[in-house]
Amino acid sequence: MTLPDDSLLLRTQDARGVVTLTLNRPGAFNSLSEAMLAALQTELDTLAGDDTVRCVVLAAAGRAYCAGHDLKEMRAEPSLAYYRELFTRCGKVMLSIQRLPVPVIARVHGVATAAGCQLVATCDLAVAVETARFAVSGVNLGLFCSTPSVALSRNVGRKTAFEMLVTGDFLSAGEAQARGLVNRVVPADALDTEVERLVASIVAKPRAAVALGKALFYRQLEMGVDAAYQTAVQTMACNMMDESALEGVQAFIDKRPPNW
Repeated sequence: MTLPDDSLLLRTQDARGVVTLTLNRPGAFNSLSEAMLAALQTELDTLAGDDTVRCVVLAAAGRAYCAGHDLKEMRAEPSLAYYRELFTRCGKVMLSIQRLPVPVIARVHGVATAAGCQLVATCDLAVAVETARFAVSGVNLGLFCSTPSVALSRNVGRKTAFEMLVTGDFLSAGEAQARGLVNRVVPADALDTEVERLVASIVAKPRAAVALGKALFYRQLEMGVDAAYQTAVQTMACNMMDESALEGVQAFIDKRPPNW
């Protein structure tokens, strides 16, 4: 399925089941308007129920990756009920990304600020160009980036996260990689090649194993060590009973490629 070129969100899917979603508000730096959040939620809900999907790449059009929420739209309706609904909707999108059974890769070609930085932090993996920059800069406007702090603090160390949140200062792509916000940093002309390296590695693995592993990974992060091990034991035992794991282990024993 390919969405029309005038859509807020473009979607393509290749023969392997790799879906690319492209934020398409270049004139507004791909800010997360209500309509953009709704489009993202609709696509994520569709992807969650599609067993043919193997990996998702979250890209963006124009100069910026994502500038966060649409501030003009936010200012037009200043009410507590409206803001609660807006930030709840944004949080649901972020959780939907995390709960997808397949890995989501942020393809970051430009600046990612506030909820845009949150979007990068929420994705399972991130590849950025050398010139990309990252900030949670709401505090510069008197608005502490509370919801972005949830994803940010689960990616980078506490002191890095807090410094970013209280200063609004930018991290360079290199700093973002060193502090755990992105996986890989490359020149602009190598961005798609590097994303494809990750994609190819992911789709070469059994979908069932990756789905089980992703769900377990995020679940155990919020647990104490004892509970995390108990959950991991159950997940790994169930994974081992899956046909793909049984075949993979047998192939290793037989010294042959697995037949997945």
